[in-house]
Amino acid sequence: MGITWITAVCLVILCVLLLFSALASASETAFFSLLPNDINELENSDRRSDKLVLELRNKPKQFLATILITNNLVNVTITIFSTYIMSRMFNMAANPVWAFIINVVVITSLLLIFGEMIPKITAAKKARSLATALAPTINVLVVIFKPLSSLLVRSTAVIDKRLAKKNVNPLSITDLTTAVDITTAEETPSEERSMLQGIATFGEKEVSDIMQPRVQLFAVKVSTQFDNLIELIIENGFSRIPVYEDTLDEIKGILYVKDLLPHLEEKDFKWQDLLRPAFFVPENKKINDLFQDFRAKKIHIAIVVDEYGGTSGLVTMEDVLEEIVGDIRDEFDVVADNKNYKKIDEKTYIFQAQTSLVDFCKVFDINEVYFEDIKGESDTLAGLILEKEGRIPHAGFSTSYKEFVFQIVKADKRRIIEIKVTYNEEADD
Repeated sequence: MGITWITAVCLVILCVLLLFSALASASETAFFSLLPNDINELENSDRRSDKLVLELRNKPKQFLATILITNNLVNVTITIFSTYIMSRMFNMAANPVWAFIINVVVITSLLLIFGEMIPKITAAKKARSLATALAPTINVLVVIFKPLSSLLVRSTAVIDKRLAKKNVNPLSITDLTTAVDITTAEETPSEERSMLQGIATFGEKEVSDIMQPRVQLFAVKVSTQFDNLIELIIENGFSRIPVYEDTLDEIKGILYVKDLLPHLEEKDFKWQDLLRPAFFVPENKKINDLFQDFRAKKIHIAIVVDEYGGTSGLVTMEDVLEEIVGDIRDEFDVVADNKNYKKIDEKTYIFQAQTSLVDFCKVFDINEVYFEDIKGESDTLAGLILEKEGRIPHAGFSTSYKEFVFQIVKADKRRIIEIKVTYNEEADD
């Protein structure tokens, strides 16, 4: 049998359907192959198609259900048309084997090669451009197939809940830390080992574990004169400064020093107009959640508040990142390090009492759980000694724990100021 005009039309429709199958497969790969840089660029774009990409990615189950429905409808239609075309071109009753080969093997091969493999390979290489181009069409399909896709999403939600109930023994942070200790060889650099341990414990730590405490917080009063403000900024060297009304519990906003640059030559400039809103977080917020907040809001600093709304301290993006990569040092950190501790010899150091236990452990390359038995709720070296002794010791007082001897160098009636630390690796626990 020859090829009639009806058969020719059906062949054209078959090719168009194959193209739709390819686009559906490509869109699935493109949307989920976007790199972090691509997503950042999309977030900063004002184009409607770019915004659509982000909106569709934010509802992955509905998006995938729509793609699945579209792809299956197209593939079934391709099978129907191919069967119809073959029946008009060949006597299928007389050649059942050839009918099977053409309808199953050839059509399946075409779908795999041109409807799946090639589109997905191409989409992985050109993810952003394809995602942006296909977003409007996918959005229309989402609207059309919403009843069916919603049904699919709800059905999978029931399965997800049942699977979640079976997951009664999730991997704990302790298991992850132990795995890091086991799998890292002795020759592994301490920096790499510390980074792996930081990643393993990242989701467990709270803001209170890494924040700069209130007593170390540099802030300026909202009534400060402009010339005095400049002197304070130069003296302390911070780029973002909390501004308060009467006390640190009344934070009015954050001053970005870069905002002052165009006004340095002005006198009596009303710098208060440059204040940016402060971002407040509770002490018990997990630092992985804080990291996501920083990224979403595009800020680098937050004020930490206690359960009563009072200011407990301050935390920055750098503090969060240092929990993974270790100390981030720049040209100003030499001064900052000298404020925290001073090395006398290989075994003796002088520490500021407000040095955090996390930083203290990093100096001696010991695990952060080293002081777990005695530290209680304390986060600083001074707090550790207060927890251990139950009082404010006087200058000259000494106490020890495992390999460390702590001697109070400077103190007053209200607080410990300076501590001499002697480290003896051969000491008994």
